[in-house]
Amino acid sequence: MEHLKQLPGKSIDSSFFDREPLHVAKSLLGKIIAVRHSTSWLMARIIETEAYYRREKASHSSLGFTEKRRALFMPPGTIYMYYARGGDSLNFSCRGEGNAVLIKSGYPISLKGDGIDTLSIMQSNNPNRNGSRRSITKLCTGQTLLCKSLNLKVSEWDSKQLTPHSLELWDDTYFPEKIIQTKRLGIPHGRDTHLPYRFIDLHYADFCTKNPLRVRNFQMGLDYTILQP
Repeated sequence: MEHLKQLPGKSIDSSFFDREPLHVAKSLLGKIIAVRHSTSWLMARIIETEAYYRREKASHSSLGFTEKRRALFMPPGTIYMYYARGGDSLNFSCRGEGNAVLIKSGYPISLKGDGIDTLSIMQSNNPNRNGSRRSITKLCTGQTLLCKSLNLKVSEWDSKQLTPHSLELWDDTYFPEKIIQTKRLGIPHGRDTHLPYRFIDLHYADFCTKNPLRVRNFQMGLDYTILQP
C-alpha cells in the first residue's frame, strides 16, 4: 500500500499529450490519476499503458471516424472512454489525429492523515463478484477495474478534458527506474499483435494486467525488453 505525505503541487495539462504516443505512454508511467470525491481524492499511480496509432490495425481510429470515436480525432489530451469487457476504459488522445494512449493499470494510493479512508471507498466502488472487498493490490489491475475503482464513467468523461478540482493528473517526481516494453494485450489476431507498444513500470510489474516476466516461455529480447530511462 502506498501513501502520499502531501498532494503533489504539479498538475499536468493537455500539452503533455502533444507528443508521439510511444513517448506519452512511457512518460505517463508513475504519474498519478486523481478523481475528486467529496473533500478528498481517489488516486492511483499509473503503472501500465499502451500506445495506439491510427496507422496500425489495432487502433479504434483505424476503423474510421464515428461519433463514438470522436474523441480520438480531437486535440491532444482529449479523454476517450469506451466500454470493454463489461466496463469502462480510459484513454487520452495524443499528437496525430487518431492516436492515443490507453491507461491499462494503476496502483491505489492515498493521502496520509487525510481523515477519509479513500481506499475503502475505492473498494466499495469495485467489489469482487461475490460482493466481498477486493484486495487493494487488485483494485486497479486492468483498465476496467481502474475506472470502476476511481468511478470514471464513459457517460461523464468521454470527449472531455482533464478538469481542475475534478479529474487531474499529477507529477510527484516519481519515475520508474526500469520499464518493461512488450506486446499489447487483447489484440485480435492479424491486427498488429506483434507491435511492442505496451509499457510497464518494472517495480509494479506484479500488479499490472499480466506480468511478462512471469509468463511461461516468454523470452527477454524476443517477447519483451527492459528499458532504463
